[in-house]
Amino acid sequence: MRILPVLAPLLVFGLVVFVHELGHFLAAKLVGVYAPVFSLGWGRRIWGFRRGETDYRLSIFPLGGYVRMASREDEAMASFEGGTTRGALEDDTTQPKGEPGVPWDPEALAPFGPKPVPSNRWFESKPLWAKVFVLLAGVTMNFILAIGVVMALVMTGGVANPAPLIGSVLPGTPAAAAGLAAGDSVLTIDKAPIGVWKDLVAAVTVRPGVPLQFVVMRAGAPVTLTVTPSATVDTNPTTGAVRSLGRIGAGGARIRLGVGPAFLEAVDGTWETVVATVDVVGGLLRGKVSPKQLGGPLMIAQASVQRAQSGGLEGVLDLLALISVNIAVLNLLPVPVLDGGQVLLATLESARGRPLGDRARGLVMYAGVGVVLLLLITTTFNDVARIGGQLLRHFQG
Repeated sequence: MRILPVLAPLLVFGLVVFVHELGHFLAAKLVGVYAPVFSLGWGRRIWGFRRGETDYRLSIFPLGGYVRMASREDEAMASFEGGTTRGALEDDTTQPKGEPGVPWDPEALAPFGPKPVPSNRWFESKPLWAKVFVLLAGVTMNFILAIGVVMALVMTGGVANPAPLIGSVLPGTPAAAAGLAAGDSVLTIDKAPIGVWKDLVAAVTVRPGVPLQFVVMRAGAPVTLTVTPSATVDTNPTTGAVRSLGRIGAGGARIRLGVGPAFLEAVDGTWETVVATVDVVGGLLRGKVSPKQLGGPLMIAQASVQRAQSGGLEGVLDLLALISVNIAVLNLLPVPVLDGGQVLLATLESARGRPLGDRARGLVMYAGVGVVLLLLITTTFNDVARIGGQLLRHFQG
């Protein structure tokens, strides 16, 4: 599929963000919070349609998305979401002044009509459990997406057989050139015993371009072959680290699983990704992982293209599940503008029996925005430096 590498970044970004925001949106609807906007992208509305009390839209900056909910933070988020054109929820709405592209409706709630938003439809009017439910619905949907994608991959392609058994050989690859065939059982590589498939992967990935002597069992007899792994540039989607890995173009045998075992396998795989992501975040906080290893949107797009080229749709979906889990874990961090920070603030306000003052809450929110902007600037700088270095090496070599 030649078009897949082009569409891969849009698929990964779009689906992960869509599912996250859909979680917030559906939860808000369930607990009665007024949600006038569901948007893919930020900024000014460029296209959409209004159904019921919600305007479903595409906005001018396609990275990310948001759900606009009736909240006292609405004005603070205006510059990020729709700007000054999006219409207010609290101001006098007796005069038609809705958003461009959204027809004024005399029977609608603000900002699409003159009717004020009822007090019981505001986010702040809801009990703590409802607030937490809405705030955590996005990350919950990201986890569900990851589990669903991995489960589908497992059910269609199976799981890896732990035995070092060749299941498939791609044409035109080092494995095919050396004569490896499906059904070969690998006994040794450079005289080192190979007990499980992971041993084979470990032996191959660290020696790109190095001829390796394979001894395989074929039709009951040992056969010796020389395989030279090709060098493949790989970008780690979690840390952004770029490295050269050895690949031979052979896949292990697969074991098909039913619905129940596939679900358990998907849950286990998703949990392993959660643990790995938490380890990276913990390493950053402890100074054991350099901020230079972090990647942002450009790195994810680059990794999406690489996965599409090397692994096809399966590779893209595997990356999608990984990014979905990463987004969920990062959103749980106790940073005020992220979901985890919002849950923490809502819990603190509930415990003290009254909301924080406007000044205190404003300072907290600005601090959170500062942290997120610093992270975005850092990852974007790393992405640009990484891609620039790759281009320089390409033209020099």
